[in-house]
Amino acid sequence: MTKRRGTPGVRDARRPAVVVAGSAALALLAACGGGDGTGIPPTATGTLEELAAQAHCEPKLQTDAQELRQANCDTDDGRYVLATFATDRGQREWINEANDYGGSYLVGRGWVAVSDATVIAALRGRLGGTVETASSHHSGSGGSGAGDSGHRGS
Repeated sequence: MTKRRGTPGVRDARRPAVVVAGSAALALLAACGGGDGTGIPPTATGTLEELAAQAHCEPKLQTDAQELRQANCDTDDGRYVLATFATDRGQREWINEANDYGGSYLVGRGWVAVSDATVIAALRGRLGGTVETASSHHSGSGGSGAGDSGHRGS
């Protein structure tokens, strides 16, 4: 077995360039992973209790079923409903039905928080997520617009 001496050159000379390139790639990946300068953290995950703790809420459990767990939260920022889901489909169906009532929704993988836009904005600073907003179809005015419930008065 012979050792090469005197030719450390090519491989050793590339090492700093590889380290610099690798560091740059890691920095770019970190920037894409939620550190986008907006102050919004990466989207939270966890159980209803874990999410509530991150949101500084002591959850008041309302529904505790296998497919859905739902709690009311009352914090300094305001009141909201926090729900977790067993499936993505169950979550989407719940949101689609809730959209009929209007409001703002903070949505993460397997969970949703519902409140007014101000509370949702504050909550997003703790849980991350995506904001969805629905216009109310039940204005209470008794009108016959697109949001009419279909009931006709006499």
